[in-house]
Amino acid sequence: MQRSLRIGIDVRYLSHGLVGGIHTYLRHLLPALFAVGSNEQFFLYADTKAPFELEHLPANVVLRRLPYRNPLSSIANDLVGLRRAMAADQIDVAHFPANYGFGPRKAATVITLHDAINVMPWHKIIAGHNKDLRSIAMMSYLHLMSRRAVGRSQRLLTVSQHAKRDILRYCRYDSNAIVVIPHGAPPDVVRIDDPQTLASVRQRYDLRRPFILADGLKNPAVIVRAWQILPKELQQRYEIVFFARREPWPAVQKAVDAGYARLLLRPSRNDLIALYSMAAAFVFPSWFEGFGIPLLEAMICGAPIIASDRGAIPEVVGDAGLIGDAEDEQILARHLLAVLGNPAVAERLRQAGWQRVKRFSWQKTAEQTLAAYYAAVARPQPRVITSPV
Repeated sequence: MQRSLRIGIDVRYLSHGLVGGIHTYLRHLLPALFAVGSNEQFFLYADTKAPFELEHLPANVVLRRLPYRNPLSSIANDLVGLRRAMAADQIDVAHFPANYGFGPRKAATVITLHDAINVMPWHKIIAGHNKDLRSIAMMSYLHLMSRRAVGRSQRLLTVSQHAKRDILRYCRYDSNAIVVIPHGAPPDVVRIDDPQTLASVRQRYDLRRPFILADGLKNPAVIVRAWQILPKELQQRYEIVFFARREPWPAVQKAVDAGYARLLLRPSRNDLIALYSMAAAFVFPSWFEGFGIPLLEAMICGAPIIASDRGAIPEVVGDAGLIGDAEDEQILARHLLAVLGNPAVAERLRQAGWQRVKRFSWQKTAEQTLAAYYAAVARPQPRVITSPV
């Protein structure tokens, strides 16, 4: 019988008031881990920048709070603070869920590398980001930290086969030590079918026509181009609803100004779930996705999926959506015509989405993550020689 582990996890994303993919990953993974690892001892390392988000931690979980005074505190904790705190707790395995981290010498290190961006050659990283000094400094720091941390790790976790292949392009890592563990479906998302609730959201945003739903930050220009190819009857019957957490690409505003699109900036979580539940289709022609949580959200809510073939999207969608090239408006227009013009196609995709999303559970994610911890402890030597930066 294997002994239980002392597991340390960097959870600072839950004490920084952050949002985004890594926050979502941690927010859902941790409760599932505590449940499947009830015989393990967990040590969580947050800091004091903001209140810690998880409440009512179980008895086998200890929360440590590292000091935070200014942004330099994060660097100090990256380099020294976390390692010292973990060493004092005598952990067996250190898990860093945000692409990099350095555990104590006597512990195995497991890193969740969500995609290959941080380990790409530096010039490729900078080419894909804003060129202001702050962005360049931040991406350079993340690049340096990630490559060094990967080189000292015993296991890498990533979210898709596509991400694994990308990582292996840039790091000479033991392929067997990179474990693909998909995200689970968001447990807080449930399809809304109450007419009063849906009517309230429609009224709040003045939505008078059926609509397709799309993220205004995920290649909206190809949606606008495809829309203009659709038959006039469909253009008049439907509209596009873009949502975005910040100001989107210019194509969105042009569509809004032309009268066939709406832009909803930072809708609440509940409103977004209602929008998924009402959408005639969820259109996601993203240029790149390491995984694609919005696809699972849309499937849960019954929105037929139309998406690009980039990144991990085909792995997530499977046969539960219509797939095409991210820049091909002709294919996208044909897919829109198929879904909006044929209720049988829309219903087939809706049913397929409900079946597909059942494959993704946070319990399964947690079970596979716990198994990776044990494998890392069993093989303590580093598994990589990184290629030149």
